[in-house]
Amino acid sequence: MALGATIYVFVVRLADADRGLYETLTVRLARHPSETAEFMVTRLLAYCLEYTQGLAFSKGLSEPDESALFVRDLTGVLQHAIEVGTPEAPRLHKLSKAAAKLSVYVHRDAQAWLQRLAGERIHRAADIAVHLIDRDLIVSLAAALDRRMDFDLSIAERHLYLTLADRSLEGAVVTRALA
Repeated sequence: MALGATIYVFVVRLADADRGLYETLTVRLARHPSETAEFMVTRLLAYCLEYTQGLAFSKGLSEPDESALFVRDLTGVLQHAIEVGTPEAPRLHKLSKAAAKLSVYVHRDAQAWLQRLAGERIHRAADIAVHLIDRDLIVSLAAALDRRMDFDLSIAERHLYLTLADRSLEGAVVTRALA
């Protein structure tokens, strides 16, 4: 018998000074058995960093052609595809052609991945934003992971300050172009 997804519920009090955005978000995330905790918390942080009207999670493994998160306009046109992890060049090429904007949030060391992508054919590669979240922040948040979590997330100058019940975590987000 196959294992099902585990549902996590996060209440995030988001204070994004960079964008002047202050919201309380209730985020329900399904974690597939094959998904690492680091990957899931990166999806959560990407959701918070990109939060806007219409932002949604994909259906996951059941929709392999969708990015991890996306924003569609009212007519259903894909405006922003947000991928998590280290996708291969053909996937980036396809997503970049499908969306007006493409962002990638990397959950592990990106150097080897970026070197592997160098010279690959990727549509509008120079326009793809790659966001490198501090690895220690991801690992620490994944270690504190609980099925129900309530925390504050403040963002100032692309630096994240996360306050859990018993401790604080922080780390930077470095953004660079893919090419």
